Amino acid sequence: MEKNAKIKITILETSDIHGYMLPIQYANNEPTEQGFAKLAALISEERARNPYLIVIDNGDLIQGTPLAYHHARLNANVENPMIRCLNELQYDAAVLGNHEFNYGLPLLNKAVKESSFPWLAANIVDEVSGEPFFGKPYIMKAFDNGPRVAILGLTTNYIPHWEKLEHIAGLRFENVLETAQKWVAHLRDEEKADVVVVSYHGGFERNLETGEPTEPQTGENVGYALCQQVEGIDVLLTGHQHRLISGLSINGVVVVQPGSQGAFLGKVQLQLEQENDQWKIVTASSELLSASGAKPVEKIIDLLQADERLTQQWLDQPIGKLLGNMLITDPMEVRLKEHPLIEFINRVQMDISGASISNTALFDNISPGFPPDITMRDIVSNYIYPNTLQVIRITGQDIKDALERSASYFATYTGGSVQVNPAFSDPKPQHYNYDMWEGIEYKLNISRPEGERVVHLTYEGQPIDRNREYDVVMNNYRAGGGGNYAMFQGKPVVRDIPTDMAELLATYIMEKGTIEAALNSNWEVIW
Repeated sequence: MEKNAKIKITILETSDIHGYMLPIQYANNEPTEQGFAKLAALISEERARNPYLIVIDNGDLIQGTPLAYHHARLNANVENPMIRCLNELQYDAAVLGNHEFNYGLPLLNKAVKESSFPWLAANIVDEVSGEPFFGKPYIMKAFDNGPRVAILGLTTNYIPHWEKLEHIAGLRFENVLETAQKWVAHLRDEEKADVVVVSYHGGFERNLETGEPTEPQTGENVGYALCQQVEGIDVLLTGHQHRLISGLSINGVVVVQPGSQGAFLGKVQLQLEQENDQWKIVTASSELLSASGAKPVEKIIDLLQADERLTQQWLDQPIGKLLGNMLITDPMEVRLKEHPLIEFINRVQMDISGASISNTALFDNISPGFPPDITMRDIVSNYIYPNTLQVIRITGQDIKDALERSASYFATYTGGSVQVNPAFSDPKPQHYNYDMWEGIEYKLNISRPEGERVVHLTYEGQPIDRNREYDVVMNNYRAGGGGNYAMFQGKPVVRDIPTDMAELLATYIMEKGTIEAALNSNWEVIW
């Protein structure tokens, strides 16, 4: 066969930006080497070099920073600042992530309407009609005298386990694998696509080299199965797990995942040749381009200026005073023995909900704690998710099982310093899945095997009754079983408090005027 044409196609992927548009850390406004404004420079450079370019966002764009929160809660009448920037960069499409739903469908629908590009989610359908709810399941990118490239959008179907029901009312989240099989076949057979790209807001459930399971097979992540079980996929863009993955192929499918918060840009290059009107991929590769060292694009900074100014003013509003010390100097110490910040958050949850037992987490290792003069910046720097609260009714056995799940955060202690279990750091840090409780007394012995670490557990001075029911307040993510806390799934919801926890904390502090650091040391980790 005579080869009569060659073409190189470049696909760029952003994913899990989480509102990090500017290269700053909102806790202190210090500069960082990440953020969309830096990625914009890389995208612009690639566009100048590559005439056959496709740019995709893979989800979790509009939630995650004070900028995103301020827009959603206090300034939603203006154009979404994240969307404004993607429009400027001429994105071809975006995929729905699970965090797109955090602020409810009205705000999400507004963002979709403001986008100059389509949002893709083939498996999120109208529960009545069964049609893709957000319009298009895929787009077809046709280059002049070149190949037809299809981009299919898919979203983890695990969202109903996390999200508030009112935020996903009218939607049905269909099985990712079954949806992919249906639409990829359509793209190949009906649309005659030369290249099929799947952009999946989800990650990998197995080791990419050995195929061994790396997490419970819940269906939250099915990237490995997509490559192995769905015929016809050439490229799989992934996200959700915040991993850095490149330079790999699974069953002939080139894969990439660019981390989070605008630290990296995913890049896939396909070399194609035409043989008698048929385009074939000759070579395929993926890599990650680092935002570190890139100069932020001034146009992007200008587009964000008005929203950012309002956000900064809001963040620096003083809301109350603290007596005592709630600063965090060592996050591991916070997780080994109760800290005043954790006790405070649990006490607020108990006060607001009326429940006598509470749990919460230190969400990441950069939480600074509270200074003597507390501002909104301090609130959102420590409580970084738009969680709400639920009181659920669980048994004493459920409490014990949940404590064992939390205790597995620590690697089995054999001497030296305490270490985090690799299952909580790989493929991504999961510090938010270690809970600390108030209203019960307990000890965890991490020198014992997993599942046998709760060595003391009482309520009001008496051993927990494994068969008795207790009302416990926790965030909505955990109450739905998020973080592999299956013991909480499907439990009766005694009370639902649909206000963001950051707002509840701020309101509580403003009403008190002055709060005081306290510590009852009701739990500890021993070895």
